[in-house]
Amino acid sequence: MSGDAAYVSAIVGSIQGPVVLVGHSYGGQVITNAARGSENVKSLVYVAAFAPEAGEAAAELAGKFPGGTLGQALAAPVKLADGGVDLSIDQAKFHDQFAHDVAADDAALMAAGQRPITEAALTEKSGDPAWKALPSYFIYGDGDKNIPAKALGFMAERAGSRHTVVVKGASHVVMVSQPQAVADLIEEAAR
Repeated sequence: MSGDAAYVSAIVGSIQGPVVLVGHSYGGQVITNAARGSENVKSLVYVAAFAPEAGEAAAELAGKFPGGTLGQALAAPVKLADGGVDLSIDQAKFHDQFAHDVAADDAALMAAGQRPITEAALTEKSGDPAWKALPSYFIYGDGDKNIPAKALGFMAERAGSRHTVVVKGASHVVMVSQPQAVADLIEEAAR
């Protein structure tokens, strides 16, 4: 996570003008850390995303409230040469777990193209959160099976979300199933 956050922070630093950072899922932890100290970041948008407090990890937040079924949907872990572990969702379980409100053909393509996440990314502790100093906005589906809706609501409230949108029945990929609602919130955050 810290490597991804440093990379995003460097990109943000190269941009002239105001920036709105948008993160989905694990990407929320990345923007929470990447925006810290970046003068041109004006707001943060969390799309079915983690918004950790200092010292919290994404995996802890996912398990903080009932309703998540990600652990049961994971494929066999892949051991990496550096000793780490990659995790991905079993393709046969992907549609129901990750994208139940997306057409089956689209979900199958998403399952085949999914990028694994390292276990370390989910267990690394977050630094001081940028949402304490920047306006934040949240959108998520109440049908999310990866990050329980109660956890997402808890993070939005704790971060002092300026506007939280809860999409009835939407999955973890609310940006695919409800793109207009997500785009509207990003535009609002940019104003």
